[in-house]
Parts: sequence; structure tokens; C-alpha cells
Amino acid sequence: MEDIPPYPPIDPTTFDLIVIGTGLPESIIAAAASTASKSVLHLDPNPFYGSHFSSLPLADLPSFLSTHSTSPSPPRSRSSEDSNEFSVLDLCTRPLYSSIDISVFSPDLLDQNSRKFNLDVAGPRVFFCADKSIELILNTGANQYMEFKSIDATFVGDNKGNLLNVPDSRAAIFKDKSLGLMEKNQLMRFFKLVQGHMAGEQDVKISDEDLQSPFVDFLNKMGLPPKIKSFILYAIAMADYDQEDTGVCRDLLKTKDGIDQLALYNASIGRFQNASGALLYPIYGQGELSQAFCRRAAVKGCIYVLRMPVTALLVDKDSGCYKGVRLASGQDIFSQKLILDPTFKVTLPSGSSPPSPLQAKLPFFSQKDDRGKIARGICITMTSLKPDMSNFLVVYPPRSLFPEQATSIRLLQIASNLAVCPPGMFVLYISALCNDDDQGKKLIHAVVNILLTVPPINSESNAAVQSETAESGCAVQDENAESSSTGPSDPGEGKPTLLWSALYNQELTLGQDDFICSTPMPDGKLNYDDLIDAAVKLFKKIYPEDEFFPQTSSENPEDEDDGDGDGDVSLET
Repeated sequence: MEDIPPYPPIDPTTFDLIVIGTGLPESIIAAAASTASKSVLHLDPNPFYGSHFSSLPLADLPSFLSTHSTSPSPPRSRSSEDSNEFSVLDLCTRPLYSSIDISVFSPDLLDQNSRKFNLDVAGPRVFFCADKSIELILNTGANQYMEFKSIDATFVGDNKGNLLNVPDSRAAIFKDKSLGLMEKNQLMRFFKLVQGHMAGEQDVKISDEDLQSPFVDFLNKMGLPPKIKSFILYAIAMADYDQEDTGVCRDLLKTKDGIDQLALYNASIGRFQNASGALLYPIYGQGELSQAFCRRAAVKGCIYVLRMPVTALLVDKDSGCYKGVRLASGQDIFSQKLILDPTFKVTLPSGSSPPSPLQAKLPFFSQKDDRGKIARGICITMTSLKPDMSNFLVVYPPRSLFPEQATSIRLLQIASNLAVCPPGMFVLYISALCNDDDQGKKLIHAVVNILLTVPPINSESNAAVQSETAESGCAVQDENAESSSTGPSDPGEGKPTLLWSALYNQELTLGQDDFICSTPMPDGKLNYDDLIDAAVKLFKKIYPEDEFFPQTSSENPEDEDDGDGDGDVSLET
């Protein structure tokens, strides 16, 4: 870790809440507490906002992953001894990333444009136009600080490199040329049933028995063919695991939950005037979401200090209760409540023992959550996977790439019109739940190999990329170049050539709400609903009597909507 800059002492030294880390759950809690008139100090050892939910320049991503793949010794504060009143419990980081593989196939081209990338650490992520995250953004006024763009389409991929369009409405079914007449009729009847059920029509109401049954059984009962079932289960209901193999399925989707997801998808289509589909993506990357809530918290009086590691917790020697934190600068700061990001665990100096009230709690707090892993991949290309499209989602259902594939694999392509990469380039985010590092690598490599040409890492890679650049008519240095290149990709394979990739596995950790509260890592979902639920739960744990984001009036002009939209989000066309 870099040397700690000479910060002046923080004043005041006592707060209602200290939050360490500026990831999304921490930022939401800080904003909610500040809105509830709590005094909040928000600290982050990083020089940027977002932590594991950030969007980073190309040059910074590898070092961030590497830093969080080991457990270095905690930075020492100027004073680490116990006082007469407090015991000092050291904080250290836990390894959260593994099997990190960074490949650079066109170093010259990328070095010239390194700072023009905003790469999501926890991609792929999207917003459904009607999901909890959009509602929270609108209800809190965080929409003042973000802009979005619609995702063009959703596809289902197969092991031959085909991308099949997912019809998301009755009108889209009618227009879809990839579906046969019988498939269209079956899908139309199913959507009519679901829409009637959601509208409360008694003659088409789905029975309670069916609602509690597995969704895949209900689809079988409806007589839907495998192709249509796959579309519904994995590209609309977004099931993670193979729903037809109970031996590997860790999360069997009930019909009620499947119908709720279809309802969300249906409600998202057409909600906003400029959004053509159900999905949105924030301009400048997903890291903007954490920053929006941090800005909201700052407006309400939250104090922010970046580049400030916290080295230890202070606990009462007699009661074992939390009292405060010790900064790397040596200053002690006190608060009634504490929220930690998932990076940290509590350790004891060798040869010492915690106060007796903590002896049973510390091992639980510091243990590793056994929730498996999520494999992630980030790829940069010069041409789009779909020549006529810039921003889209691709889902590979279980067993669509190889027989042992037990989970869905999701890919999101984002172009430069969302300000995440230079003009003429595209960023692909890939993710899949996995049990271990080897399985994760196999899942991500299966997608990369089916869609992209991977050149050898030598001087010929630059030549191959230059050839592709010339053929596609893209000039990366030209700021006026079109973001969605329509030229051919690699002339030999007919696939985009890989310029750069980062493949890594991330630990899945739950938040904890014991004597110290900690937030979860990014999960394997496509949206943020479960993470928002976790943030609400932690807020209610520490402030059970306070309303989560109470509606208050303020004379501060920054606190009011700027006219872009009470109940709307800013969308670029």
C-alpha cells in the first residue's frame, strides 16, 4: 500500500456512524444514515470511490485485483498499543480474488488509450427499468448524479457461436424470424396467461399449487418446447443454475418467483420514453452508482476521507463493546456504530487474547463465508460481436456450451457510446457462478473461445489488430469515430480479435450483523436487488427506529430534483 499522505486531524472525533469502504452497500447505508440526521464519517483506503463496485481505468484494474488477492500485513498506525481503557484489535484484509490472469495482445494500442477506459470490477451488471435499484435511485434523488443508456437487445448463445434474439413481448414474438409458427403460438399463449394472471383475471389465474411448484415443472405442464423454456428460464427469469438437474441446482426457481421476474421484465419494457428495452446501463460505468449515493450522503453532511486506511478497532476492555477505530495516521475516532466493507477481518496481536465477551464472537466474524465463487472476465475488442449493434446482453443457458456446464454464463457487450472505452472499441463483461477456480476458468474460456479470436502474445498480435483496424475502418485515436464498427472482424476466423483480457475469480461473501456489521461482496446476479436488500437489512439492524431514506424537505437547492425528473432517469438516446 502506498504511503499514507499527511492528513490533518479529523474534527470532530466522535460520530454516530463510521463507514469503512465506499462500495455500493456501504454508500447506500451512509446516505440513508445521513438522511436520517446521523453524523457519518465515511472512510476508504483507496484513492477512488466504489471499492469492489468501482469502474477503473485499464492501468489500475490489475493492481486492484492483485492487492486484494493476498492478505498483506495491516498498515501500522503510529500508535498500536492498548490504552488503559481500550483493547486494540488489528484489521487486515482477506483475499477476495484468485486465479488472476491478465493478457495483453496489443500493448502499444492500449497504452495510448489506457485512461479512456472505465472497467467495471463486478461486471456484468445492468438495471431493469422497474427494479429496486431504479426505484431507490429515483426515491433518493440519486438520479441527479447519473445518466443511463438503454441496452439494445438480449440474446441466447449456443456452442456454434450463434446469437438468437430473445423476444420480450407479444409484438416482438410476432416479428421474430428465428421462431417457427408453432413456437410463436406457444410463446404467445404463455405470455397471455402470465399477463392475465398479473392483471388479476380470474379465468386465467395460475393456481396456488402451481405457484409453489418448480417453475420448470410449470413450463413443462404448459407444453413449451426446450428452446422456449430456455429463453424464459435463463434470459428472462435469469435463473442461475440448471433448473432441470436437481443434483447440481443450488437455487430451484419456484413458479411464483419466475412469474415475478417475468412481471419485472414486462414492467421494465417501455417504462422510460427513451429506453427501447427492459435494461439500462449507466454512462461511465457501474462505479457511478456508488458515487451517486456518496454525493447524496455528502449533501446531507457526511464527511468523506479517501486514501485513509483504518488499522484497528477499539473495543472496551471490560465489556468488549465496539468504541471506535484507529486510523493509519494514528488518530483515534469514535462512533456508536460501525459498518465495514467485506475486505476486512479482525485479528489479534500474537500472544494476546480478546476481552472475554469477544472470545466467542471474533472467530465467527473473521471466518470465511463458504458460498462458492463467481468467475469474471473482461475482454476488449475492436469490433462488435453483432455488426449492427453496440450494447447488448448474451445468456448462455446451462449445458449450452458443454455438457458439464451447470450454471448460466452471462455476457454484456458495452460500446464507447457509454463512455467506458475509446471510440472504435468494445468491452465484454462475462460472469458465471462456480465452485472453484478451475471450474470458473473453464466457464469463462468456453465463451471466449467460441466468440473471439485469441492471438498469440507476441509481435504478430499487434499486426493482427492493425489489420483488423484497417479492415473495419476504425481509428481509435479519432474521437469522432463511430462506436459501433460495422466492418469485418478477424479475416481468418470471422470473429473479433481479442486486444486485452482480465480473467479472475471472486469470493462470494455475505454481510454480517453481529457485534460488528459488514457488507457483502458483489453477488452473481445481473442486477442489484439482493445487494439493496442486504443494505436495508444492515441499516435496520443498526437503526431499527429510523426510516430508511425518510422523505424530508430541505432548503438546500442541491437537495431538490433539478427538473430532470421527479420519477424519471436521465437517458441518452
